[in-house]
Amino acid sequence: MQDQDIFSKYAKGAKFVVKDDRQCVIYTRVSTKEQAEGNLSLETQKKACNILANKQNYDILAYFGGTYESAASDERKEFKRMIEFSKKQKSNIKIVVYSLDRFSRTGDNAIWLTRQLRDLGIQIISVTQPIDTKNPAGVLQQNILFLFSQYDNDLRRLKTVEGMKERLLRGEWPCHAPLGYDHVTINGQKTIVINETGKLLRKAFLWKANEGISTVEILKRLQGHGLKLTKQAIGKALVNPFYCGILSHSLLNGEVVEGKHEKLVSRDIFLVANEEKNKVTHGFVQNPLNEALPLKLFMKCEACDMYLRGYLVKRKNLYYYKCDNGSRCSCHISANRLHERFMTILSEITLPEKYIGLFQLQLRKLFNIVNAGKEETAKQYRARLAELEQKIENLEERYVEGKIKEELYEKFIIKYNAERKELLDELQLSPINASNLEKYIEFATQHVTNPALTWNLSNYQEKQRMQKMIFPEGIYYNKENDRPRTTKINPLFALVADLTGTSCKEETRPFETILKKSGLVTPQGLEPWTY
Repeated sequence: MQDQDIFSKYAKGAKFVVKDDRQCVIYTRVSTKEQAEGNLSLETQKKACNILANKQNYDILAYFGGTYESAASDERKEFKRMIEFSKKQKSNIKIVVYSLDRFSRTGDNAIWLTRQLRDLGIQIISVTQPIDTKNPAGVLQQNILFLFSQYDNDLRRLKTVEGMKERLLRGEWPCHAPLGYDHVTINGQKTIVINETGKLLRKAFLWKANEGISTVEILKRLQGHGLKLTKQAIGKALVNPFYCGILSHSLLNGEVVEGKHEKLVSRDIFLVANEEKNKVTHGFVQNPLNEALPLKLFMKCEACDMYLRGYLVKRKNLYYYKCDNGSRCSCHISANRLHERFMTILSEITLPEKYIGLFQLQLRKLFNIVNAGKEETAKQYRARLAELEQKIENLEERYVEGKIKEELYEKFIIKYNAERKELLDELQLSPINASNLEKYIEFATQHVTNPALTWNLSNYQEKQRMQKMIFPEGIYYNKENDRPRTTKINPLFALVADLTGTSCKEETRPFETILKKSGLVTPQGLEPWTY
């Protein structure tokens, strides 16, 4: 047999060589300024990342983060600096994070970014979620965790919204104080009080109600008192019922609530001022919502990147959509036809009924993975809470015994109560308990089983909410191929599309096969999610 080495010069393709320069950067972050100033989480993250780097004999090139940056967006100063630094390195480095949600909570955007980094030889390594992304199964697992990080973020937002609604129903304003008011803390309780600007705004209401003067004249008088406002600002203030003690917010679903804050003017003054303001005509009438055109200002023309608007052809009594670009673009389509195209997209991301059980099983497994990384952090929060409770008890004993003055007691009790509230909020959000988990899974299942029928039977407002929930960045319509094109999709529906194979060009794959390839179906004798 001849020596094959002499034929090596005829070999095709580059010889595969695994290169590992054992170099890394470390990225840590928390979400808010308050967490950055009084939270030990940054130190915990950095310590854990250092331990992993030392264990793997990584040479740490730089540290990034160490501050507060919301992972709901990838437009973060420290995050971008870390990405740019990593891309400039000639070696195949690693980005070490405490958990994947510290890296990003943007779901599909995080998946896109990590793929770009992998193409450059850059790996994301999580201390609490060790995944080998050198194979397709590992990449899929990491992508799913990114999607669930965004889903977890959406659930937190839902809890926040529910908390805001409860406060509104109690008559408490949960948002930034309107013009003329300040948030202050009195005896440990946050409240809203009228400031100097508010006293001048009171004059504006009285001028409008008693004298009926124009907005321009009001602005001149306020400027004479040292307050300079825009026409838009004073117009917005005059129609805000907050100033007469009434809370109005989109979370109240068309209702109003009596507020607990101090009124700027009486209700009678507010109503008279608005009657005077409404006497001025602006020359246009706002059209009501059109139930026949739910996709307007949601779907865009792909050719000119303008929103589609709707119109009625009276001769045919049919509605049409057209792009908002005048005569420069000829994109138009029958409303019925576009609605059919949109429902086709919804049907493509629908979970078949026979797979509901497997879908819910997968959600449980994935939630367990997400929660596993939070358990250690939750333990630290509980330990710190116990220490804080002891400090509060000691402080109260010393105050009762007369060992410290009231001023000192007030100073520290406010600080400790604020820290306790922050810890309790963190513990409430992380990790998810079993009872809530089932509610989340049921909530998710209801939304993915028949979205096309649900959308078709909904009213205008419900359709709009559903469209934005599933496709948060809207949809493009391509006139050439007569088909809408999706961009960003809700993580739950993205997961359904991936698991059922509708996001691929090949035929729909068996659900069981997807589970096996993703590592979610554990072979007999192995622990789940072993890497």
